[in-house]
Amino acid sequence: MLFKDIPGLAPIKSTLIRSVQTSHLAHALLFDGANGGGGLALALAFATYINCENRSEEDACGVCASCAKMNKLIHPDFHSIFPIATSKKVSGNTSEAFLPLWRTFLLETPYRVLPEWLDFITAENKQGNISVEEARGILKKLSVKSYEGEYKILLIWKPEIMNASSANALLKILEEPPYKTLFLLVSDQSDRLITTIISRTQRVAVPAFSDEEVRQFLKQQAVSETVANQIAYLCDGNLSEALRLVNETSDDRSAWFAEWMRYCYKYDVASLVKLADAFDGMNKEKQKGLFEYALRLFRDMLVWSQGAVELLRVPQEELTFVQNFSKAVNFDALENMVQEVNVAYYHIERNVRAKMVFLDLSLTIAPFFQRR
Repeated sequence: MLFKDIPGLAPIKSTLIRSVQTSHLAHALLFDGANGGGGLALALAFATYINCENRSEEDACGVCASCAKMNKLIHPDFHSIFPIATSKKVSGNTSEAFLPLWRTFLLETPYRVLPEWLDFITAENKQGNISVEEARGILKKLSVKSYEGEYKILLIWKPEIMNASSANALLKILEEPPYKTLFLLVSDQSDRLITTIISRTQRVAVPAFSDEEVRQFLKQQAVSETVANQIAYLCDGNLSEALRLVNETSDDRSAWFAEWMRYCYKYDVASLVKLADAFDGMNKEKQKGLFEYALRLFRDMLVWSQGAVELLRVPQEELTFVQNFSKAVNFDALENMVQEVNVAYYHIERNVRAKMVFLDLSLTIAPFFQRR
């Protein structure tokens, strides 16, 4: 991963590069950003740049022996720790055992979220974990001298997953780091980190990608301008979500949402039951994605109903639907719909039976259409 491969974020890239060029490297950096943002990509590009043999003032060379190994994530001085769970694919219980899968996962794209990783290792409906044994093993990984590069680098993805024992074990290492060792922590929920870990790191605030950055990134992936515009609106700077939506067009979601609302409006229970069956057959991420789409449209309808049209971020092709739907329900009903979908989303995350959640939500929403 090179800096040039990451859309936008120019000020952060410049700051990171300057820290290397001026030899003002903090021993631990916390890349603190949004879910599905550029934190992980920046950490990988920074690690590549640090040990590059021919780095320039703008980026790593991308072709030296060090860069070639980083491009495959097999550099002997680069180590990774990340959440793991019991998996059908791997018998081990440390990050080391999952490394081949982790490399494949990251090399596809560095714009990742935890549920994708757990799904990738077939750890469905399990919570990822970074154990205290894993944290204590960090010192062993880093105790030897670097093999090839100037620095040994440890990437820790999702450090907020650590429990108190794991976090305290990491803290001890951060307080007395091995010589010529860099820690790159990548988090999208830094508020869950213990304050003493935060105080031992230099925070790198990573903003979400702008709509324009998402659009340009998708167009480079051969996505049409129309679809890129739709996805940029839907993903809110989350490139992981954007890439997922490339394979699941906004038109599919629009048609699904329109059908769902039509059945709710008619109070067509039989059709809602069939739709609930179809919903139950989807994977959890798609279920959550449909609810996220519904929430966005409901909120756009709230904005429209208050006359704040200039604040709408709806694509032109969906604007007519928002206008017409807003006439069918009043403001209070829309607020209630948002609240009910949020509750349903929470239940899906907690693994409540999807069919029951969806059907209950539908039958709760249906009467709101009568409140004019």
